[in-house]
Parts: sequence; structure tokens; C-alpha cells
Amino acid sequence: MTIPYEVFGQLLLAVVLGSIIGLERRLAHKSAGMRTFAMVSLGSALFMIISGLMYAQSGSASGFDPSRIASQIIVGIGFLAGGMIIFRDKHVEGLTTSAGLWVAGGIGMAVGLGFYSIAVFTAVLILIVFEFFNAMEKTLVDGIAHRRGHEDHHHEEGR
Repeated sequence: MTIPYEVFGQLLLAVVLGSIIGLERRLAHKSAGMRTFAMVSLGSALFMIISGLMYAQSGSASGFDPSRIASQIIVGIGFLAGGMIIFRDKHVEGLTTSAGLWVAGGIGMAVGLGFYSIAVFTAVLILIVFEFFNAMEKTLVDGIAHRRGHEDHHHEEGR
């Protein structure tokens, strides 16, 4: 079977998108960085490409179902991402990075299926979620904490 040259571009795009997301995580001082996100995206793309090539080679007559590989990618990345979540001093750490890895797997799957615009758009969205939502969340939480601090201070003065 001849491998189409497009496959190499797909794998490269998966690495680029994954590593951009991983760079943001590294800049946010998280444990999973460029290499981890690139590998998750690359692996997902590779498995989807292989799945598609196997289907093209064997056809539907063999009973091969490419969606089974996709579902196992999702489970596998969920297992990997779950290992990043830890509980420390009654709070959870690593949950956002873990969810980001899971989405990076979806990005790789989209690239592997040839859905490039979906993959790129999703990568942009995940960067917005990581950066913009983080800033917005901090602003809201700091504002609420500040307001509560003033309320507590005023309440204590009234005693």
C-alpha cells in the first residue's frame, strides 16, 4: 500500500498544534508542556490515520470498524490525563491541564481524519480557554474575595 504524502503533513500539523497548546501550559508553570501535548496530539493523529488506511485497505467487508480505534484513543488519553490529577491539601490540581490533554487528543484525531479547520479552530479555542478564561476567573475571584473582605471588615467594625 502506498502511503499518501498528505499523511506526513497531518502528523506535522498535529505536532505543531499540540506543542502550541503545551507551550501555553509550560508558560503557566504546569507539569505537562510542549512535548506531552505534542505527543498526545501526534499519537491521536497517527492512530486515526492508521485506522483510515486499514479501512481503505481491508474495506467494510472485513468487518473492520475505524470508530473502535477512535473510542479507544479517547479512553487511553483519559487514563493518561487522569494520572495528572492530584489532590493536595483538600483541593484538586492538574484538572485543567488534564482536560487540555484530552482535548489535544481530539485535535490530533481531527487532524488524522483530515478535519484541519476543526483542529486549528479547536486549538485556538483551547488557548482562549487557558489564557482568557484564566484571567477572567482570577479577576472575578479576586473581586469577590475583595468584596467579601470589605464586608467582613465592616461587619467586624459594627461589633
